[in-house]
Amino acid sequence: MEMKLIATLREITGAGISDCNRALKETGSNMDKSVRWLREKGIASAVKKAGRSAKQGVVQAYIHSGGTLGVLVEINCETDFVAKTDNFKDLAKEISMQIAAMSPFYINREQVPENVLESERKIYSAHLKEEGKPGKVWDKIIEGKIEKFYQQICLYDQIYMKDASGKQTIKDLINEAIGKIGENIIIKRFVRFKLGEE
Repeated sequence: MEMKLIATLREITGAGISDCNRALKETGSNMDKSVRWLREKGIASAVKKAGRSAKQGVVQAYIHSGGTLGVLVEINCETDFVAKTDNFKDLAKEISMQIAAMSPFYINREQVPENVLESERKIYSAHLKEEGKPGKVWDKIIEGKIEKFYQQICLYDQIYMKDASGKQTIKDLINEAIGKIGENIIIKRFVRFKLGEE
């Protein structure tokens, strides 16, 4: 399945990669039918729900390595009822474990300060100059490296550590949960503590 079609369908619907891939296969790669297929399955509803207020939820704690590593994360939904469901609690636990294992710095790429990105671009430029790469290809290479940088430091962009395909991001995981649960879900904030780290 062509990745460009999958990316377009994801952008339109907010559905995960695997769901988009399946929808395109089911509909013979017809974009309109794929959107309708996802909506019928309740998967594409994440986009519509994204603007709704989410002020209920949980603060999930995760302690690992004999008490030497800990995470606190606030995950919000729309109602207290959903916050008490097993599905929501399981999602919160998975997110806290992801933060513990993958140590993101930010929730999403919008939170990354411009000076941090500028510093990374300067480092990449220095490497490219040292390697003797022609200047005309620098922009494309640097933007590719920035994308990888986002995948390391932004929780939403990280690959979900339990996804066997190595393609599902945390944002995909949350969008799937929104489709199943039927409410907007957001990660409000998190903090990660490791013994001895500044």
